[in-house]
Amino acid sequence: MILLTILIVVVILGLLIFVHELGHFIMARRAGMKVEEFGFGFPPRMFGIKKGGTIYSINWIPLGGFVRILGENGESTEKGSFNTKPSLARFFVLIAGVTMNVILAWVLISIALMIGLPTLVSQGQELPSYTTATESKVTVLFVDPESPAEKAGLKMGDIINAIEGVGYETVQEIQDVSSTKSGQQIAYTVTRGDRTLDLGIIPRVNPPEGEGPIGISLGTVSKVSYPWWAAFPVGMKTTFLLLVNILIVFWSLVKSIFGDQSLLGAVSGPVGIAVIARDMAQLGFANLLQFAAVLSVNLAIINVAPFPALDGGRILFLFIEKIQRKKIKPIVEGYANTIGFLLLILLMVWVTVRDVNKFSGQLDTVWEKIISIF
Repeated sequence: MILLTILIVVVILGLLIFVHELGHFIMARRAGMKVEEFGFGFPPRMFGIKKGGTIYSINWIPLGGFVRILGENGESTEKGSFNTKPSLARFFVLIAGVTMNVILAWVLISIALMIGLPTLVSQGQELPSYTTATESKVTVLFVDPESPAEKAGLKMGDIINAIEGVGYETVQEIQDVSSTKSGQQIAYTVTRGDRTLDLGIIPRVNPPEGEGPIGISLGTVSKVSYPWWAAFPVGMKTTFLLLVNILIVFWSLVKSIFGDQSLLGAVSGPVGIAVIARDMAQLGFANLLQFAAVLSVNLAIINVAPFPALDGGRILFLFIEKIQRKKIKPIVEGYANTIGFLLLILLMVWVTVRDVNKFSGQLDTVWEKIISIF
């Protein structure tokens, strides 16, 4: 499972980055810019072929790809260089990467909808006649940190089949059982993917404000699938709502830097992504596609942020150039991008260290399994 998790993360991140760079490549070619190299993966180079003035390469590090455009750093004034093209053409090249990430998210969500995604349904709710839905089940929607449920191993997406061997069909019935047996260990029988698990959980007598006795949120969930002709319109709407919600979260994070910093604790990096990807893979392929779509939208929003070294930072320089009606000196933009890149590396290191501390118990298990391979 460990090696599979690593493979899943590499494939997902590789796909997102490659599609992003593909957007830059396609738009640069359409704008008449000379693309020196378009590579799958990162150097060192495995092999490459030159066609139409562009080297198409396959590289040894399979994490996405890159595009190298003549004059993209302002160092060339040759015909066909990035630096000699109008501001609007350069803007379209820079924005093409994030646009491709949003389109990819739409495609992934649409495919997931065709396969079938868990959907929260209320009692008596009627779904469109063209959808196919499984029998609704009481499902764990959220597990509070440090709660009895989390300590017992209950996870988001688990289906509660029975408590003490007795089956319950509604959220209210399960909540009532937890409330009436505070301080006593209760056997929960749950389904996780294709496995059935028995977990012993002791409901708290005095749970924290806003949390229940065992610390979970429940909902009635059904797996709903759409025909292809309905999946893409619904997928487009879902992608738009996802984009809006993630923008709201990012804005809240930015505000928290200058105020209440509690939200910063929710930020995760590669380690957190790996842990979540593992959990999504256990829930099913459609859930994994949905998670990849969320990451793709995140990548788009991060890249369009007006920060040096990101696409948004370069777009900001274009606007400044347009306002002052003269080009920014390449050395100034170069220094700004270098400093921005170093700050992003420091941020990544900080987030990774936090992730290691947050998921230390799970990482210890991962490390032990890796060592056992050798």
